[in-house]
Amino acid sequence: MHIPIIYQNDDVLIINKPCGLIVFPEGNVKEKTLIEFLTEQFPGLKDCGSAPRYGIVHRLDKDTSGLLLIAKNDKTLQFLQKEFKTRRVAKTYMALVSGELKENSGKIEELAGRSKDGTKQMVYPKSSSLSQTTGARNAITYWKVLKRFKGFTLIACRPKTGRKHQLRVHLQYINHPIAGDTLYRFKNQEDPEGLKRIFLHAYKIKFNMQGELKSFIAPLPEDLKQVLNNLKTYETN
Repeated sequence: MHIPIIYQNDDVLIINKPCGLIVFPEGNVKEKTLIEFLTEQFPGLKDCGSAPRYGIVHRLDKDTSGLLLIAKNDKTLQFLQKEFKTRRVAKTYMALVSGELKENSGKIEELAGRSKDGTKQMVYPKSSSLSQTTGARNAITYWKVLKRFKGFTLIACRPKTGRKHQLRVHLQYINHPIAGDTLYRFKNQEDPEGLKRIFLHAYKIKFNMQGELKSFIAPLPEDLKQVLNNLKTYETN
């Protein structure tokens, strides 16, 4: 499989992850994962970190496309892990959500943790006793409208925290689930014409590299561009 490389030097590798690819194996995963493709192309990654993640600093869901940051050596891995932990790495996603958001921007700050049956994540009230037993932690998401369509809104999302399925569960919580999301969709929710997967793409990442703030962008994939072309524009900002 061809893995598009956005940037690389002796310390980092930045790739544009294709949709449908698991980042690294966990549990009963039998299909070939991203890290396996990458270690074939860059054997030195096996000397960074430990299996199965090696130099993977963060992850994207299987059907989410976009930018992924990978360290090439232990020193860089430790540095980037600390940058993520202290929230100094800024990631921005592009998402098409169901419905027409009334505001132009907003902030979602709600506890996110696994559901009672463990099949997905969900938002819990801060006063809920279940938040303790489900591992719920505070999660913060900023969003901004990019373009409005009939029945849908294209937004930029910036997660301040890195909880599992954070954007997906937060946007469902405010009654605007991501188009194409089979796990968090509402009953009878309609998707745009031609959409075959979740409309979520990690298109921008900004982080400190060798004392300089670097920013990288991965344009929206062609399949998602075509979905937008099929939609009727309601209003643009």
